[in-house]
Amino acid sequence: MDPTSWTITVVGSVSAVLTTAAFVPQVVRVWRLRDARDISFSTFAIFSVGLVGWVVYGVLVVSVPIVAANAVTLGLALAILALKIRFDRQATATTH
Repeated sequence: MDPTSWTITVVGSVSAVLTTAAFVPQVVRVWRLRDARDISFSTFAIFSVGLVGWVVYGVLVVSVPIVAANAVTLGLALAILALKIRFDRQATATTH
C-alpha cells in the first residue's frame, strides 16, 4: 500500500470510528435518564433513512468500511429512536 493510499485509509477509518462513536454517549444518556424528550424524532428518523442509503451504497460499491460504519451508526440511531418512543409513551402514560 502506497503512503497516499495508507493515509486515505487511516483518515477514513478514524473518521468513521469517531462519527459512529459520537452516538454512544447519547444512547447512554437517554438510557440512564429514561428521558428522550429533548431528542427530535424526525431528525433521527430522517438520519436513519439516510444511513440505510449509505449502507446500500456501501454494498453496491463493495466498501466494507462504509457498510460497517454506517450499519453500526444506524443501529445506534435506531436504538435512540426506540428509546424515545418507549420513554415518551411512559411519560405520557404517567401524566394521564
